[in-house]
Amino acid sequence: MTSALTVGLAGVGRIGTSHAETLKHLPGVDTVIVADADAERAHAAAGKLGLQAVSDIDALLAAPLDGLVIATATDSHPELITRAVDAGIPVFCEKPVAADIQGTLSVITHIQNSTVPVQIGFQRRFDAGYRAARDAIASGALGWLHTLRATTLDPAPPPAEYIPRSGGLFRDCGVHDFDIIRWVTGREVVEVYATGANRGEQFFADAGDVDTAAVLLRLDDGALATVSLGRYNGAGYDVRLEALGSRGNAIVGLDDRSPLTSVEPDYAPSGLPAYPGFMERFRRAYTDELAAFLSVVSGELANPCTPAAALEAFYIAEACELSRHERRPVALTEVRR
Repeated sequence: MTSALTVGLAGVGRIGTSHAETLKHLPGVDTVIVADADAERAHAAAGKLGLQAVSDIDALLAAPLDGLVIATATDSHPELITRAVDAGIPVFCEKPVAADIQGTLSVITHIQNSTVPVQIGFQRRFDAGYRAARDAIASGALGWLHTLRATTLDPAPPPAEYIPRSGGLFRDCGVHDFDIIRWVTGREVVEVYATGANRGEQFFADAGDVDTAAVLLRLDDGALATVSLGRYNGAGYDVRLEALGSRGNAIVGLDDRSPLTSVEPDYAPSGLPAYPGFMERFRRAYTDELAAFLSVVSGELANPCTPAAALEAFYIAEACELSRHERRPVALTEVRR
């Protein structure tokens, strides 16, 4: 890998600060420069981590960057991606590309003739368990798949003010499951049926969202996948994937920290605490994801998650939202543009 890279980071919220700390310690990175809509917050984060800070995003993009990591609010992603690409700066952007399909398509159209890479952040693709499941499926060790069961359950909901701008449970949370199902199987989703419920705080319903959802997906080879989503899993952060085949199965996320309680009389619990959230559960995956981005910047690795791939997961989320509202199965062809 090319050494002495200068990487810019836009956004120093929770995940942005974590990315800044990770970048600081990655081999090949010489300088990390941070910026935020709140200049004081950027300088405070830089001071704490021993990094450089600039006054605003314009100053960041004017710096001699080898790559840019975007961890800002979703509505700023399209402008930051296109400005960076136009300036010849490779981009890593947390999902989503944009807040809606039209915005995503506009970004893809804008950058389609550029050779500057744009990697979208779906960190589960870098998790060892999901990679092992993908390998098991591709090798034929499981036989043909008949069922996949995906679960993403948060231990507690995000702040009320986040929900109206989150895009909803399917776009904000379920999109990770939709992406990883496509990625581990190598198949496409052709039809969805989704439903949801509100059992918790009123602010979900006020925003037109749900706090719990169940999704049934039909893949293009006839396999079925279920996705369970929830904001109130008091036992802890629970993210799993079960791939069930004619000859065997592979289960991701089943370990001593899984927040599962057996009531069988001979069950012996591990005694280890459940993961409190996604940052802790996927810490290694986030690190490997940014290391991969540096390899993309250096031209040593093909882009592992393009905006076009991210769009496919967004289409599934969009179909789920339509299905929930109209209470019917929705083919992906109905939302694809």
